[in-house]
This record gives sequence, C-alpha cells and structure tokens, in this order.
Amino acid sequence: MSHFCSMTRRQLFASFTAAATTASLGAVGAAQSAEAGGGASPAVILGNGEYRYQVVGNWGELPPGYTYGDSAAVCVDSKDNVYVFTRGSHPVIVFDRNGKFLRSWGEDIGVTNAHGAAVGPDDMLYLTDDFGHAVRKCTTDGKVVLTIGTPKKSAPAFSGEPFNRCTHTALSPQGDIYVSDGYANARVHKYSPDGKLLFSWGEPGTDPGQFNLVHNIACDDEGWVYVADRENHRVQVFDGNGKYEAQWHNLMRPCGLCVTRGKKPIAVIGELGPETVASLTKGVRNLGPRLSVVSAKGETLAHLGTEPIGEGLGQFIAPHGVALDARGDIYVAEVANTYWPILFGTKPDHELRSLQKLVRVS
Repeated sequence: MSHFCSMTRRQLFASFTAAATTASLGAVGAAQSAEAGGGASPAVILGNGEYRYQVVGNWGELPPGYTYGDSAAVCVDSKDNVYVFTRGSHPVIVFDRNGKFLRSWGEDIGVTNAHGAAVGPDDMLYLTDDFGHAVRKCTTDGKVVLTIGTPKKSAPAFSGEPFNRCTHTALSPQGDIYVSDGYANARVHKYSPDGKLLFSWGEPGTDPGQFNLVHNIACDDEGWVYVADRENHRVQVFDGNGKYEAQWHNLMRPCGLCVTRGKKPIAVIGELGPETVASLTKGVRNLGPRLSVVSAKGETLAHLGTEPIGEGLGQFIAPHGVALDARGDIYVAEVANTYWPILFGTKPDHELRSLQKLVRVS
C-alpha cells in the first residue's frame, strides 16, 4: 500500500482516469458509436450482444447544496421515477427517468445507515437500515406505514433471530416480504404482507443453503428467491419455502442484485471485485468491480465493465445497489466513499461518484 501513500489523492485519481480513458474507449468494446457524431466525445458502450449499454456521465440533477454522501441503493417505481437511498443529509432523493430532480425526503424517519431499497407493484418503498436493524415500508412521498424490526435494537449476532444488520428486501408475487439478514446473521426471513414473521432459513457456512454475508435478495414472478451470498462469491436460488434449488458462480463478491419481472427474467448483479486492488491485483482487468447480466438459469449473458477500479466512464468503485426501469436502462448505486478507505487506507479528497445510469442501446 506504500506506493499509493506516496501519491496525492488527486494524482491517484488522475492516474485511474487516464488509464480508463485509453482502455474504456478501446478495449471495453464498441466504444465509439455513430450516435456520438461530429466533434462530440465518443460514447462509452459496455457489454456485448443483446446487452449493450451506453454510460451516461453525471446523471441526476442535484439541487445546490445536495450531495449523496454515498448511494447505498436505488429502485424504480411504475412511473420510472428513480429513488436513491443515500447516506447523506437527504436520505431519499427522487428523480424522473431523465435525471430531473423531483423531491427528497426521509430526514425525519430515523434512518441510521441506508443499505437497501426495493419497490412493490403498488409503488410502496421498502427501505432497509442495516445499522438500525429495521425495514421501513414507505409511501412515495415518505410516510412510514410499516416498520419491521425494532429500530436500533439488534438480535444477538448469528442467533438466527431478526435482525442483526439486515441488508435488503424482496416481495413475492403474493406480497410476502423477504429480508436478507445480513452482516452479523446468516438468514433469510419471510414475512406476511402485514409484517408477521412466517419463517426463516439459513446458517453460516459454504454448503448449499448456507450463507457468508447475505447481502441482497430478489424475487421473480414465479416466486423463485435469489440471494446474493457475497463472501461465498455466489447467488443462491430457493423456492418460496426456502428450499435450495441452484447456485450461480463465476462472480466476484456479488453485492447488488436486481431480477426483472416477466416470463424470461434476467438478473443484473453488481460485483465488488477483489479487496486487493491496492496491492496484488492493482490495474488488473476483468476482476471487477463490474456488473454481470445473468439468465434465470445462471448463464452469463454479459459483463459490463472490464476495467480496474476508478471514476472514468465505464469504470466502477463499489456497485452496491442495482435497479432497472421499464426500458431496460440500469441504475447503479455505489458506496464508493465508504469503500475507498477500506481498500486504500485513506479517505478520498473529494466526494466520489456514487450513482450511474447505463442506457440500453441494443
């Protein structure tokens, strides 16, 4: 790590950006498109085949004085409004699909640390607070209508009881609520729509049905439950009763997870990549951080982002939450400012980018 300490933060970011400009516009694949035209900057395209996306720079018009702090999670409602669950002074920031600021809320609902966000078919939001050990169901303008868990009161670590640093939620087709739990537990809990605990499953370990940091959860229209088992480098698939069905590998610390609805769901998975980016794997491509597009059968359809960690177009730092809108565009929430000191031992000298939009072009 000493070679990083000898550089200023600005020099370090400049080196990453310079590398990204060369690599992202070439090796990332099909980086230039006819849409760029004239003297405009060439478009940065990630992915391949049917899953190609153009990176939108500086998406989201924040009002003066607003910052994200970090964007822990993102979700999209039926109108394609985008809800960003942040670790800044304004916990929920809402945009339309074009990035126009609509409103913010959540300053008075008691969030300790934003972690997960999901939206139901009725456009109710489910906000998961990991340090607060609670899930809040909210209207789109911020009224809390249901709280699951006792805020700021944790269950004993790895007791199997809810919650100890819960991470995310998902809804079954019947409206039941799954909660992934979490950093100091190894469980998935299933609740009725009114918040009654039905049952739980999981324990620490590496075998099927066991977990090592249950970081995210999603559900499809057939009721299959997908769990990002982060430190086991896999996504596990269960039926609605918690019965193990399958597992997906070839992932590097899956963190964000979004599964589309419909007859042919796909999963978009945010991968943190290795924690050795400051040492053993410095500058190494194809390890992440990145996104992967995966079929419901676990087949890898595309990797989005092949370059090392950085702030350049086509690069990621910590893809923590993922959402898709009705057109198939991807929104990526990154806990870049939280994760950077973990990797490099020093806080960045400016607020890192923590929200990106990728527009589907194929």
